Amino acid sequence: MNWITRERPKIDRIACPWLIKKFIDKEARFFYVPFAEVKEKAIELNATPFDVPDVEITHYEDRCSFDYLVSKYELDDPAIETLAVIVRGADTDQHHIASQASGLWAISAGLAHNIKDDYELLEMGMVIYDALYSWAKHLQDVKHTQNPTEHLLLQVFNSFLKQKPGKVKMPDWAKELKIIIQDQIDTNLSLSLTAISSDLNINPAYVSREFSKYFDDLSFGEYIRKLRIEKALSYLKTSNYSLSEIAYLTGFSDQSHFNRIFKKNMGMKPSEYRKSVFKVK
Repeated sequence: MNWITRERPKIDRIACPWLIKKFIDKEARFFYVPFAEVKEKAIELNATPFDVPDVEITHYEDRCSFDYLVSKYELDDPAIETLAVIVRGADTDQHHIASQASGLWAISAGLAHNIKDDYELLEMGMVIYDALYSWAKHLQDVKHTQNPTEHLLLQVFNSFLKQKPGKVKMPDWAKELKIIIQDQIDTNLSLSLTAISSDLNINPAYVSREFSKYFDDLSFGEYIRKLRIEKALSYLKTSNYSLSEIAYLTGFSDQSHFNRIFKKNMGMKPSEYRKSVFKVK
């Protein structure tokens, strides 16, 4: 069966041929032609047009042509459903619905920029979608992170982030995250919102935007710094640790960084704070 769409594909016009070839029509042949010629050539080549206006297989509201094919041919495969969200996010600039969407767009745009032959581009795209499908089918739970503490943090996020946060009540994921962060703040733990969000399969912009609602109206970075300062205050009051040791235990890069952030938040250097505490005693 012949299939036809407009030239210079990027997302949907590569993803749809992959889906068709793998799950709908193994003998499919694809044609890329100028936009104005699609319908005329479709008749000439006895080809099914897709991903152009005013044909059956196209965009509907926020859904793309890939979504339509999945629905039309009743492809009941969880990995395909996962892939459909990624394709939709990349093809319709809804990158927030799947963290992989922005990456798929970046790779696809880069390939289209580098490869000028549409059929060579399709061949390369087939490899990319094979890889994405394998990830969705077999590897979604495999993490690159090796740090056991980060695994614990990611497990908490994964357990609760699918719940929609209420307008007022702090959701369970935020409560658990607060406990985990507080428990680990006195180690030299390095927490990266971007890395965490990537492993969570959620856009970091969403976590960043929602975070302040449940964490004292502070950003992720501000909240971590606040907890580090609070822990440092405790050490300064109750221990004989040097300032360098306290800086390490509270996760600052070095004593200079610790001094600068502490003064910015407390209005005095750590050494001055410690002297004032012991003077009162």
